[in-house]
Amino acid sequence: MQGASPETFGAYLLEKYALPARGLAAGQSGAPAVKALRELWEATDLPAAEFADEVARFWRLDRINLPDLLAAEAQVEGFSRRFLRESMVFPFRSADGRGVKLAVADPADTAAIRAAEIVFGNVVELVIASFEDITTVLERLDGGEATDVAAGEGGVHSDDDIDSLRDLASGAPVVRAFNDLLERAVELRASDIHIEPFRAGLTVRMRVDGLLRAIPAPVGVMPQALVSRIKILAGLNIAERRLPQDGAARLRVGRSEIDVRVATMPTQHGESAVVRLLPRDRGLLELSKLGLGTRDEVVMRKLLALPHGMIVITGPTGSGKTTTLATMLSILNETTRKILTIEDPVEYELPGINQSQIKPAIGLTFATAMRAFVRQDPDVIMVGEVRDPETAHIAIHAALTGHLVLTTLHTETAATAVPRLLDLGAEGYLLKSVLRAVIAQRLVRILCDRCKAPRKLMAQDFADDPRFGMVGFAAGEVVHEARGCERCGGSGYRGRAGVFEVLEIAGDVRNLVGASSDANSLDAAAIKAGMTTMLDDAVAKCRAGITTVPETLRVTTMR
Repeated sequence: MQGASPETFGAYLLEKYALPARGLAAGQSGAPAVKALRELWEATDLPAAEFADEVARFWRLDRINLPDLLAAEAQVEGFSRRFLRESMVFPFRSADGRGVKLAVADPADTAAIRAAEIVFGNVVELVIASFEDITTVLERLDGGEATDVAAGEGGVHSDDDIDSLRDLASGAPVVRAFNDLLERAVELRASDIHIEPFRAGLTVRMRVDGLLRAIPAPVGVMPQALVSRIKILAGLNIAERRLPQDGAARLRVGRSEIDVRVATMPTQHGESAVVRLLPRDRGLLELSKLGLGTRDEVVMRKLLALPHGMIVITGPTGSGKTTTLATMLSILNETTRKILTIEDPVEYELPGINQSQIKPAIGLTFATAMRAFVRQDPDVIMVGEVRDPETAHIAIHAALTGHLVLTTLHTETAATAVPRLLDLGAEGYLLKSVLRAVIAQRLVRILCDRCKAPRKLMAQDFADDPRFGMVGFAAGEVVHEARGCERCGGSGYRGRAGVFEVLEIAGDVRNLVGASSDANSLDAAAIKAGMTTMLDDAVAKCRAGITTVPETLRVTTMR
């Protein structure tokens, strides 16, 4: 069609569908100024097939669908895989066998069409296919039916495609973009960087004080190049894009070194990556810095003086269990004790402690490490998590034979750890003999000292949210609110503290531990014996001006 261009086609689409021109700068004539049709498609909500239908109608070209493309005889001799992928073209022999056709997603890409004509030495007939269909047929072309097998052996992408990605990932713009993200994360005190590709573009979020915060994505950097840069640093296979991968690296950011843990995951629009930041200089690990109440700190010190037994720490991922374990180990770390740990990953390096990291690929799991540990004559054993019956069995028997065993579980409250261990196959009578305590915890955000503001609770507050009264507040009490300032980035919070409940297995509570233990009965007996629940601990921190009522209700549940 004479006069057809991405700009005029974009104006046609905007008029026909009344589409918002998201991300498209208007040209002189008011039409969207785009470089290629792919940019225009990604800026709309049209499905790939419907977009291709409109392209065929506008350029007055025939349309070919996916089944016909897959059935066609490919004519790719003389073309590199990189060219076909970057240009989104697929040459094939026509059904009558007398000519060659070129399936294109962007008929305005005259350079790609001219290159195909040079290869064939003649004018080629154009047909329109969707971007997704051409991607599918090119992937099938790379491996045919053996694609899945190849993926298991390290990927299905051609060498020139991988070399191109490696070159991009090592280029100055991508290196600078990732370094900027790391520096921004350190500046915000973020624990994780989430890099997520979507159809509309790249999204970058950082977890600050437990909550995700969106930040501007790098401009002019391909998502796959940024993820490839991360994979190269973490020692991962950049050719493998269909399976999840895990890796680690040690990086220098500014004047400090940080350890990073990388996890990639294939998604609908490419690979996403999560980079966990583990600063090497975390300061001293002291019990007083955890945020334990007076009674809980006394109980904790008494537990750490025990010669043997099992202490379990529970909570969801990201609730601070590793920090609590590391603090307990640093207190136990004396020259008279041999301490062994098996972790996933090793987040705190503690001098004087023998720390190991699991490697499932070679058979080093929590269970196999525990079996080896008991032959190493340790005094204290820390196993990062009890995940299966075998690990639970070995941990309990290690505690029975004179070792102090520290470990973690994923349970909601301290009391539910007992039925969870029974569910993993632990014998009730053994559990009663070895279990010394269960510590449940969560993390609440700490109010920024510079901008927090006191407020007296009024009757209207209780009418608006009855939970204020349910957790023990009364009208007239003074609590503090988050306001936000430059120091805390406008959030009103800076840093986090733990809220705990320490369930000591003694007296009436111990008598309830058995093959038919009930979490509710254990919880009630522990509270009667003086246990402070996580909710009570959080409310006390509200009254002390450390955190807020909404933050308390966000992380704790009412009994």
